[in-house]
Amino acid sequence: MVRAGGESSTFYRAADGSELPLLVFEPVEGTPPRAGIVLFHGGALREGSPDGLAPHCRALASRGILAVSAGYRLLGRGAAGIDDCLADVRRVVERFGRLAASRGLDAPHLASGGSSAGAHLAMLAAMTPSSTAPEFGITALVALNPAGLDLGSFEPNAQRRLAQQVGVAADRLIEYSLIEFVRPGNPPTQIHHGTRDEIEPIGSVRQFRDAMVRAGNECTLLEYEHAEHGFHYPGTGGHFDDVIDATARFLLCRTATT
Repeated sequence: MVRAGGESSTFYRAADGSELPLLVFEPVEGTPPRAGIVLFHGGALREGSPDGLAPHCRALASRGILAVSAGYRLLGRGAAGIDDCLADVRRVVERFGRLAASRGLDAPHLASGGSSAGAHLAMLAAMTPSSTAPEFGITALVALNPAGLDLGSFEPNAQRRLAQQVGVAADRLIEYSLIEFVRPGNPPTQIHHGTRDEIEPIGSVRQFRDAMVRAGNECTLLEYEHAEHGFHYPGTGGHFDDVIDATARFLLCRTATT
């Protein structure tokens, strides 16, 4: 592990045994974290790296939050399909839980999330059962312009194309549609989404939010007027500070109530 002040880089062992990066951002030295979150980058499962969400983690750490940005195998680069990506995300959550515990944080203080495809993976891991239940769980979700909320709403041809792109049989695509896994007891969720998102229409996000609320879950949708996909990055539309402030409030408010 190489340290640079409150920032460090390390690795975890992916499901295939390869080593993948973790970027760790901690509050000022001597200040124990009050909450923790692990984030997964976007890039349609084919691109991206943990560096993409480093600014978000750095800003959250400055607010007293242990923040980790994690890599996972990408399609065509170690992952044969989305199941491989999801397996890595589950491993990261386990590793993050151990890291947080060493900093004095337990499950009620921990969240996961990410951007676009990374948000989808984080939500899928938290909302679906695993054959090997992780020792450390996640009790909240933060999703930045998530994708894959209602895959069943796609036209049949679009479903077949997408299934092929993510490496699953066409009749299995619905198994990765998040709205199918809305149940009472899903983790409290905060979603940030632009009203002009060209990847996941705001209407689908509103339907997901409504389904979560009907199931008795806490789900807050923060809409950013006229914002497109990827609006939450620094210098893209001027929304970065608002996203960080709202995320920090969500995480720290939950800490105050546990």
